[in-house]
Amino acid sequence: MNDSQPIKRHRKTRADHASEVAEDYVEAIADISQSKGVCRVVDLATRFGVSAVTVNRTVARLVRDGYASTQPYAPIELTDTGTRLAKQSKKRHEIVYEFLISIGVSEATAAVDAEGIEHHVSPETLRKFQAMTKGG
Repeated sequence: MNDSQPIKRHRKTRADHASEVAEDYVEAIADISQSKGVCRVVDLATRFGVSAVTVNRTVARLVRDGYASTQPYAPIELTDTGTRLAKQSKKRHEIVYEFLISIGVSEATAAVDAEGIEHHVSPETLRKFQAMTKGG
C-alpha cells in the first residue's frame, strides 16, 4: 500500500457522507409519495425527527442539485434524476439488508445497520453481497 491510499479512503468516505443525506431524503420522498400520494415538509420532519427548518434547508439543496422540485407550501416531488437516485439507494439498502440477514444478523439490527452501510459499500462489494444472497 502506498502513502496515497489513506488519502483516497478518507476522500471517498467524505464523499459518501456528503451524499448520504440526499440519498436518505430522496428515498423517503419516494416512499412517502407512494404511500400518501404526496410528500410534504411535515412528513419528512416526522420521518427523520428533525425540524421543518432542517427539512426546508435539505430540500433546498435537493432542488439546487436537481433531485427534487417544490414551491412554497406545495408538495415535494422528485425529478427524474431524484427518482433514479431513490431507486438506486433503495436497491442498495435491500441488498445490504438481505446480506446481513443471510449471515444471521437479526432483522432489527440488519435494518439499522443496512441504513448506514448502504451509503459506504462499493459496487464491487455490493455485487458480492448480492451474489451471496442469491446462492452465488
